[in-house]
Amino acid sequence: MIRVSVDSIRVSLLTQHRVVVLREADSRRYLPIWIGPFEADSIAMAIQGHEPQRPLTHDLLKATIHDLAGTVNYIFINDIQDNTFYARIVIEQHGRTIEIDARPSDAIALAVRTDVPIYVEPRVLEQAGVYFDEDEQPNLEPTSTVEEPETPTTEQPEESTSIFRDFINTLDLDNPERDNPERNQ
Repeated sequence: MIRVSVDSIRVSLLTQHRVVVLREADSRRYLPIWIGPFEADSIAMAIQGHEPQRPLTHDLLKATIHDLAGTVNYIFINDIQDNTFYARIVIEQHGRTIEIDARPSDAIALAVRTDVPIYVEPRVLEQAGVYFDEDEQPNLEPTSTVEEPETPTTEQPEESTSIFRDFINTLDLDNPERDNPERNQ
């Protein structure tokens, strides 16, 4: 398992699609994962330390796990199939380990609320992780939720990740808080 952290939440001004960008610890490799607007807002709110007046879905999940005497140990992005990522929430309860299947966006939203590590299967990072050349100027402007990423190192992504690179290059800065929270995707 490779540890990652949330580098940023991005939005394409052209398509309004969101992407959470995870960064490998001690590396300049990034893992972009497309997510919905509600999950993007939920992750951004937790990173920024905003407490909603009423619990959001991920706050409810955190409270439910806690009330059932469970503890979230970590989340694990364990697979990618047909450009769809899969994740597991690993919970400890009464001396037993429980793994719950989850969308990565929901697992990440829970991880930032519970301050637990996020891990990625090495094969997933090999297949979907991206590096940026020093000469390349990706159109990645950070949101107010995180610091600007360092200049990535030179390495070409696999052909199967070119769709991610193309998408990342269309992204621009946007404030997720100004998005309409009533909009469905």
